[in-house]
Amino acid sequence: MEPMTLTTGRLLLRPWSPGDADQVHAYCQDPDIQRWTAVPSPYERHHAEGWTGELAPRGWREDTEYTFAVCLADSGLLVASAGLHVHGPGKYEIGYWTAKEHRGRGYTAEAVDRIARWLFTDLGATRLEWRAEAGNTPSRAVAEKAGFRYEGLLRAALPQRGTVRDAWIGGLLPSDLGLPSAEPYLPHPTEAK
Repeated sequence: MEPMTLTTGRLLLRPWSPGDADQVHAYCQDPDIQRWTAVPSPYERHHAEGWTGELAPRGWREDTEYTFAVCLADSGLLVASAGLHVHGPGKYEIGYWTAKEHRGRGYTAEAVDRIARWLFTDLGATRLEWRAEAGNTPSRAVAEKAGFRYEGLLRAALPQRGTVRDAWIGGLLPSDLGLPSAEPYLPHPTEAK
């Protein structure tokens, strides 16, 4: 897929570029980003250069990841990262991190909402998943603010630096955002509300 740009009232979600490497490197020194995400730890300059110049563009080309640099629309300042991991036809998972100094302002939830709307309307997806290591309450707060429903705990489901860890999982459907689904959804009678 060709990389694309999305917008919201406050944000510009654009493809990563090699010029983002300095800022990505600086932000990923945050122990919380290294603790809760799959970025390398320690996070070195070559990791940022590889991500912005090679890995992120390759994800778009090979339809394995659609990642965005989340920037303020008025200034272009990078504040977060958000993107879709493609796990197969119609199977998508959201991932994100927020720079420490920009947390608590709703930027990442706003970006996740915009990406989900694009996924459901332009790509015709019927479900988006969110997973995070159990205990990552900031990630869960972002997901819930974006409309995800917490669906449970997956034991030993998240590989992380040589271990497997328990993961929280949530799901988002087009109807959760007031959007039509590309395919009819028939919920289990005990789950329908």
